[in-house]
Amino acid sequence: MSKENSRYRWIVVGIFFLFMLLHQVDKLLIGPLTPAIMKDFNITKTQMGAVLTGALIVGTIFYPLWGYWYDRYSRSKLLALASLIWGTTTWLSSLARSYGIFVLTRATTGIDDSAYPGLYSLVADYFGPNQRGKVYGILQLAQPIGYLGGMILALMVAPMLGWEWRTVFIATGSLGVLLSVMIYFGVKDMPRGQAEPEFEGMEEIGQYKFSMDAAKDVFKKRTMWFIFLQGFAGVFPWNVITYWFFTYLAQERGYDQNGVLMLMAPVILILAAGYFVGGALGDWAFKRTLKGRIMVSSAGVLLGAVFLFFAMQTPIADKNTFFILMCITAIFIPLSSPNVISTVYDVTMPEVRSTAQAVEYFIENAGAAAAPLIAGIIADAYSLHTAILWICITTWILCFFFYLGALFFVDGDINSLRAQMRSRADFERTKLSS
Repeated sequence: MSKENSRYRWIVVGIFFLFMLLHQVDKLLIGPLTPAIMKDFNITKTQMGAVLTGALIVGTIFYPLWGYWYDRYSRSKLLALASLIWGTTTWLSSLARSYGIFVLTRATTGIDDSAYPGLYSLVADYFGPNQRGKVYGILQLAQPIGYLGGMILALMVAPMLGWEWRTVFIATGSLGVLLSVMIYFGVKDMPRGQAEPEFEGMEEIGQYKFSMDAAKDVFKKRTMWFIFLQGFAGVFPWNVITYWFFTYLAQERGYDQNGVLMLMAPVILILAAGYFVGGALGDWAFKRTLKGRIMVSSAGVLLGAVFLFFAMQTPIADKNTFFILMCITAIFIPLSSPNVISTVYDVTMPEVRSTAQAVEYFIENAGAAAAPLIAGIIADAYSLHTAILWICITTWILCFFFYLGALFFVDGDINSLRAQMRSRADFERTKLSS
């Protein structure tokens, strides 16, 4: 790869990081704004859980559609469209004046939430397998930093400027429209599979697009069976923590707004670093054994569950111990995320990678979309402490066992893909020489 192309691919990563960062600010902002929204509409935790679940359900429905579109058409142009949808639907939710309309308009914000598979698959055509975990880890720094940014915007900037929650949504929606223009003109698509090691040194390769045979092959990969299973369980904790942890700290552990920020800012920064560490560890382990990414992932979910349990069991008065244990938890729980994405691309053909990841996300959200609502129901019946603890610990332990299952098959599935890529590269070289 030329120096100019190498520099450009990092510019693309920078644009995508900015997109993910601002999109996560917008998406996760509803967590710290939840108390204000509940007060405005005079609703219960169960009703607020329905608002959060509505957007997740819409996102789930759109995952297969986005996945197919990304494998069929220009990923960069579709990402620009997703950013435009983000902006306009957030504006709509800010205009709602009744609970029913707010549920409907907030649900539409889920359309663009399912647009990430195209971003990750495009990055996979800029970077080879040995670098992807680290790059995905860099991109996923945007998620926790976006959450922190949303907290700062909701708890510090908005009150200082006299903004209500509706004004905050208008501001973040406007950023989505601006990002759509940047992506449309600043990011170019790449031939699917160009960064695979078998194509190294080849300046041109054929254009490969979605095919039903390649899509069916995804479901024959036994590694993917376990990836799908861990995905179904693994997003429950993230949805519960994202949407309810702020309220838990405020209502059940007695933190005021400044206290929440002082606690969560360091925790989120450590969480952000965990994505990069997880991706880098996964790449390091992958170079030594094809099981490496799965090994890192399984260790992350198990240790994350252990330390979250101890943190949640800490007495309310012992804030220092709670803070320390939450920081340790934050180190481990993101380790699996960049490695799961990389593993999906380690075993699937380039022209169906968006579809494969979209199916995984569809399965994840098919179950986990109900997580905020379930947590709200449990919280109304018992407490948020009980809801968060039960849901997170149970599902992370399940994920650990699903990762153990994937360890038995990942070597064979990766070797199978590499053989397919060698065959395709030989065909391309024959075509060019004839």
